[in-house]
Amino acid sequence: MRTDPLARAVARTSACTAVLLACFAGPATAQSITAVSYGGSYQKASTEAWYEPFTAATGIRVAVEDFNGGLAQIRAQVEVGNVYWDVVDLNASEVTVACDEGLLEYIDEELLPAGTDGTPAAEDFAPGTLSDCGVGGVVWSTIYAYDTSRFPGARPETIADFFDLEKFPGRRGMRRVPMVNLEFALLADGVPAEAVYALLDTAEGLDRAFRKLDTIKDQVVWWEAGAQPPQMLADGEVVMSTAYNGRIFNAQMLENQPFAIVWDGQVLDINQLAVVAGTPRFEEAMRLVSFASTTEALAALGRRISYGPSRASAAPLITTHLETGVEMGPHLPTHPPNLARALRRDWAWWVDNQDALNERFSAWLAR
Repeated sequence: MRTDPLARAVARTSACTAVLLACFAGPATAQSITAVSYGGSYQKASTEAWYEPFTAATGIRVAVEDFNGGLAQIRAQVEVGNVYWDVVDLNASEVTVACDEGLLEYIDEELLPAGTDGTPAAEDFAPGTLSDCGVGGVVWSTIYAYDTSRFPGARPETIADFFDLEKFPGRRGMRRVPMVNLEFALLADGVPAEAVYALLDTAEGLDRAFRKLDTIKDQVVWWEAGAQPPQMLADGEVVMSTAYNGRIFNAQMLENQPFAIVWDGQVLDINQLAVVAGTPRFEEAMRLVSFASTTEALAALGRRISYGPSRASAAPLITTHLETGVEMGPHLPTHPPNLARALRRDWAWWVDNQDALNERFSAWLAR
């Protein structure tokens, strides 16, 4: 069960202060912690931008494990008192749920490092990217992409085009979850971004979203892991697919795939770094969170994969892609022209509704 929030915060304050003061004081006695992330290109970028420089600065080794999200493994570790994950990269809604369940440690934002210009963390991080148990990492989005070689004439330009089988025939890839798919459906059906969640909060709105999904259901190939959409496109299994924008960027830049991203209707999300409750390596874990949340570390990540930084001071430092020299700005979900057509995912709404909608979505798939 969850311990009293104030009691836990007080108990950890002295340790946190010592940890963050020591974070850049030089190498420490060699130790090891485990960081958990999503694998693939994002994990590679995180390792190069965060974990390896952290080890060089502190002497603390970082073992990296990958997963596909979710709280089951964290919950199991905390409940049996055998915590072997230390720092976990989670999306904001997962952090909210896990924090409420007492699965994560509290993090005092006042103890996080200031920006390079001296701006306090609480002011430098974008609204909503800091929470009781999470520190903002990257801003990413779910977009849809297509193979340009499959469209010699007119090409998809809007989220509505994804659902237009007459104009753009062919199979579509979508993640096998209701989250984002329901938002895409309403956006494609003409609902303004600012009205999407108010409509989803009604029975009529949910019915409308599922009816829109019905129009392409028999042409959908469902995916579950982020590596699948680029492969599905490359193999010709689908002509277009929803995907994480960073996965498509890497396929474009590093694999020379002829893919194009449609930013219209992108659904923005954030990831946060969190510390698993009860880890015996709490101080080392907090040092890693502090290190990875610096201006320089977030900018270093943004130069390796096309995810935007969660703090303002890092944005000007994200210039070109380290490996190819490509200007990163137009490839970031936070680039102003891309942002203008975005929907920001309502994490709180999904926390309240996810279980019921998972059940409805599974029943809909089975029909």
